[in-house]
Amino acid sequence: MVEAAPRQRFLVISNGHGEDWIASAIAKHLTDRFLVEAWPVLGSGNAYAGICPIVGPRARLESGGARTAKGSLRRDLAKGGLATIPPALRYMRSIRNRYDRILVVGDAIVPLLAWITGHRGLYYVDCYKTGAARLYSGLERHVISRTCRRVFCRADNLAEILRQVGVEATAPGNLMMDTIPYGDYDAQSRRSQPLAVTLLPGSRGETPASFARQVDALRRMPAEHRPDAFLAVAGEIPVSDLAEASGLQRTNLLSAEGDDLGSLSDGDITVHLLRGRAMGNVLAVSDIVLSQAGTATTQALGLGKPVIYMTSPKDRQSRFEDEQRLYGEARIAVPGDAEAVAKALERLINSPEERARLGAIGRDRIGGPGAIDEVLAALGS
Repeated sequence: MVEAAPRQRFLVISNGHGEDWIASAIAKHLTDRFLVEAWPVLGSGNAYAGICPIVGPRARLESGGARTAKGSLRRDLAKGGLATIPPALRYMRSIRNRYDRILVVGDAIVPLLAWITGHRGLYYVDCYKTGAARLYSGLERHVISRTCRRVFCRADNLAEILRQVGVEATAPGNLMMDTIPYGDYDAQSRRSQPLAVTLLPGSRGETPASFARQVDALRRMPAEHRPDAFLAVAGEIPVSDLAEASGLQRTNLLSAEGDDLGSLSDGDITVHLLRGRAMGNVLAVSDIVLSQAGTATTQALGLGKPVIYMTSPKDRQSRFEDEQRLYGEARIAVPGDAEAVAKALERLINSPEERARLGAIGRDRIGGPGAIDEVLAALGS
């Protein structure tokens, strides 16, 4: 009798909230054939719950790893960010040769750590570079060429840059569109108005304040024009903080749906709550999105939903401009006050033609799904 060969061991590394959801969706496809573990470098890694075990140290940064705000790196370092690096390096050294495949989902930080600790042969999904603005630096090209066996980029020009330094790189599509999370939540049954809006106030420290401004914008609209409102709650954001910031009260009437979190209401405004892992359910039935998020903004635009974004003096201007080059008119940037959001929202509500035009721009700019098949084929080969 011939013994079955042991299953190969895979490690999936992600370094951000949106990246966790993308990586966990890939991991879910691998667990039936391989022994899969996940290392979410930042935060709790809730996206992997029920999919695979979590390993490794997890850093917690005030910014959540986002670099959209001015001085975020400086504040992270001032509040102990440097102390998160030695545990990560020690862990990466300890797992050399432990896994048959390592998949990295995120920016170039993990390949840099891999280069320092002697890892080679990574499979790397670059979620950060879009190809619409800043391209790979000399250091990034060097690190990626030394550490990565295969790279999946978001744009052909990025892949070509890496191919020129000997990396097997392709741009098979936008993996973000393959990994939109869907869960146990019936959004359509909660619809009562002609239009609906999804609120995505983000997953970091500014989330309660952003949500409060989004709710205030809804309050400023005539009741007869006010759309149904849904809030996809990011994993680590307490609903109590959202309620306190917005002046809404939480209802305790929950359905049997696993991702239903009830609602927030003051008798005039009602916002239906759901777990972020069911975000796709509400995007599917919504017409417009108010978003301060990162990955989720890209996914909403790719689904053809116009996005209204509140700017802030805290925004890192270079990052904002890079994003706008990619998103174009599909993401409407307005000053970070409720009145400006309300005016932009009412304009879209009153113009189905404009919603359709911006939706088409978003779909074209972001690209469609299909990348995950190439990633899975490469990992399984």
